[in-house]
Amino acid sequence: MSQHSLELMVTIMISVLGSSGLWAFLQKKSEAKDAKTVMLLGLGHDRIISLCEKYINRGCLTHDEYENLYEYLYKPYKAMGGNGTAERLMEEVKKLPVRSNNESVA
Repeated sequence: MSQHSLELMVTIMISVLGSSGLWAFLQKKSEAKDAKTVMLLGLGHDRIISLCEKYINRGCLTHDEYENLYEYLYKPYKAMGGNGTAERLMEEVKKLPVRSNNESVA
């Protein structure tokens, strides 16, 4: 290996180690289990389970209810490392009929 190739490899390695992406990854990894994250996961889990059970018992949900549940609760919960219980219930909710927001639901 030539001197130039070695210098290039060292430069690349230092650039990768010094990049903000690596530090952001390491910081995210260390924050993954902090108390705030655990609390948010717990609250998200409770709310998702509660809403899923409500809609499953009712037998339907509106488009707005589904969007609120899926986009604003389930997706962030899943991205934070949420577990399979919420996923299982979300699959059940996806099978329910979705009513228009104008239709009354029991």
